[in-house]
Amino acid sequence: MPPLEAWEKVFLGDEGFLATYHAQFGCIACHGGTNGTDDMDTAHEGMVHDPDPEQACGLCHADITQAHAGSLHMTLQGYLTDLSSRSDETHWPQLMEAYNDQCTSCHASCGQCHVSRPATNGSGLLADHDFKEIPPMNLTCTGCHGSRVNDEYKGRNERAEGGRYPADVHFNPGGMACFECHTATEMHGAQGDFDHRYDGPVTPSCTADGCHEDVGPDDGIEQHDAVHLQRLQCQVCHSVEYKNCYNCHVQLSDEDQPYFHIDPSQMLLRIGHNPIRSPERPWEFVLLRHVPVARDTFAFYGDDLLSNYDNRPTWTYATPHNIQRQTPQNASCNACHGNTEVFLTEDDVAPDELGANQNVIVHEVP
Repeated sequence: MPPLEAWEKVFLGDEGFLATYHAQFGCIACHGGTNGTDDMDTAHEGMVHDPDPEQACGLCHADITQAHAGSLHMTLQGYLTDLSSRSDETHWPQLMEAYNDQCTSCHASCGQCHVSRPATNGSGLLADHDFKEIPPMNLTCTGCHGSRVNDEYKGRNERAEGGRYPADVHFNPGGMACFECHTATEMHGAQGDFDHRYDGPVTPSCTADGCHEDVGPDDGIEQHDAVHLQRLQCQVCHSVEYKNCYNCHVQLSDEDQPYFHIDPSQMLLRIGHNPIRSPERPWEFVLLRHVPVARDTFAFYGDDLLSNYDNRPTWTYATPHNIQRQTPQNASCNACHGNTEVFLTEDDVAPDELGANQNVIVHEVP
């Protein structure tokens, strides 16, 4: 097949798109370029594949784009919060070089959800150039949140002894898509500017928003007494084993393309002390998931870039998407109490990570 001309690479689908509301603004309004010229190079000067949200969408969707400009999906502030807490000013310039190479492709603009798939999922239009008010879960949400959330939610993680872990009850038999819990307000960042995804109020909440509002000491479930509900995050009793990742190392290929290597993951459930205890998340015990950061994750870019590595735990607050009504740890009192296999103890933590995790390790199993 001969090389395609630039105009042949524009996928507008059938002529139906030309009758849509967005079509009336023309290509240049969103993608840039120069009108009124017959020279192909001049016409495409300044053209962008992924338009700036405020410029392309802000005229009609001002409230959304203003909020989204400060959202975690757009700013990736969660990455920066983690990196800054583990580093220092001396190493920050080299660490930002690594961040710009390795992390920034994960941001989600308006177009990467409502017109195309996220760049990390291969990009490509969802349905020609049609705009989707509600993005399709399987092409957008799980395009970025696939290896953990998607596999947990849909029951795709395999057990070591054979078979698979069950899907989240909200998916099977519930049949719920992501947006039924994670609202547009949450996704667009309209609640405010936060430092990480567990900053601010719990959203979504198990016991609010018309869902499990009847959960309480008088609901007839023995384990729902006031002590358990005050001390335990819901997932402590209602999750099963989930994926934990280890020892990520990032670098550039000979062609200056970013890539990473990560050690094999493990399916584990570990209960530990709450590292982000607050009025919004008051529980003493929560589920912890191991994140793959290592002391030398960014060694390709310089020595000791995570000079304050121990400032932040590597076993972090988790909300697995694998909810079950009945789980091994809520089968009986002794299935949890006194059971060292479900609590994060020093035996679970790598020697090099003991300092970072002292505040979340359970030294005396209740």
